Amino acid sequence: MITIDGAEPGDENAIAALCAELDGFYGDDPDGSPAERAAIVRDTLFGSPPFAYALLARDGETLAGLAAYSFLWPAAGLTASLYLKELYVAESYRRAGTGRLLMDGLQEVARRRGLSRVEWTTDATNTGARAFYDALGAKPLTEKIFYRDTRAG
Repeated sequence: MITIDGAEPGDENAIAALCAELDGFYGDDPDGSPAERAAIVRDTLFGSPPFAYALLARDGETLAGLAAYSFLWPAAGLTASLYLKELYVAESYRRAGTGRLLMDGLQEVARRRGLSRVEWTTDATNTGARAFYDALGAKPLTEKIFYRDTRAG
C-alpha cells in the first residue's frame, strides 16, 4: 500500500537515489557521489531555511515517488501558490495511481496552507506527463511562456 507523507531528515539517501533515476529519465548522468547528492538533498530540504519541500510516496520502506515543491508569492492578488518543481514516480510504480496520490497530497498541502492554486510545468515533448495532467482535469496555460536564465549558476 502506497502512503504519502512529507520528507524528513533521514530520507536524503533514498531521495538522492530516486533523483539519480530521475536524471537517467531525462538522459543525464547524476552529478557527484551518492553521499554528495544526499548532502545536497539534506541542505536543500532540511536547511534553515529550507529551499524546497517534498512529499514522498512510500511502499513500506521503498521510495516510490516524490513531489518536490516550493511556495510562490504573490499569486492571485496577494495569495500564495504551491509550485510543483518535479513530480517523479519510480518506473516500477508508474500507472498504479502513485502520481495521483502525490498530486492529491499537494492539493491537500495547498488547502491546509490556504493557497490559491497549485502550478507546474512539463516538457512539451513529455506526452505521458501531459496525458496524466489532462486526466487530472488540469488545463495547460497557452498564454504563458517559461523563461530560464542560467547566469546565476
